[in-house]
Amino acid sequence: MGKIEWAMWANEQALASGLIYLTGGIVGVAGQLKGWEFAAFGIAAGVFVCLLEYPRSKRAKGTSVERTGQYCFTVCVKAFGPLTRNYYVRAFLHAALCVPGGFMLATVLGCVCLGMASLIYLSAAIHGEHWEPILPKMEPLKHATQSIKHPPQNPPPRPPPELRRKRTDDLESASYVNPIPVTANEC
Repeated sequence: MGKIEWAMWANEQALASGLIYLTGGIVGVAGQLKGWEFAAFGIAAGVFVCLLEYPRSKRAKGTSVERTGQYCFTVCVKAFGPLTRNYYVRAFLHAALCVPGGFMLATVLGCVCLGMASLIYLSAAIHGEHWEPILPKMEPLKHATQSIKHPPQNPPPRPPPELRRKRTDDLESASYVNPIPVTANEC
């Protein structure tokens, strides 16, 4: 069996946790529930977690698939350097962000999910993983003249190469014998 890449699992878990935390915060603020200040914090924390976790990390195998529109978020996350690349920092950051969500029922689910993501990031850090950006590959431009082949000279359907007519001035040498016998169809 292969090695488990904990960071990929933690990234998906944390992104979903951020969305759940954000939704719980919106419910708490919109309902003006008791302790709605914690729900307002849940909105801010959910947005922050979603922005931090949206760009995927490059896999160790190199078979990473980036999310749609990930590049602009990747540049922002990459700009913070070791604060965002180190999974120990992410684990403790997520653990700190999930604590206020435990004081309100609307944000408890987001709090628990973010706490689980924090534990998974801690496991990823213990296993020596770190965040690597997926950057677009710069492929050299191929010249169009090299890829264009000469178009065929005769229109379709084209006979196989060995049965094609030869263009000569002598009609006898240009003719060929049809390998398929032609018979009159009597219906």
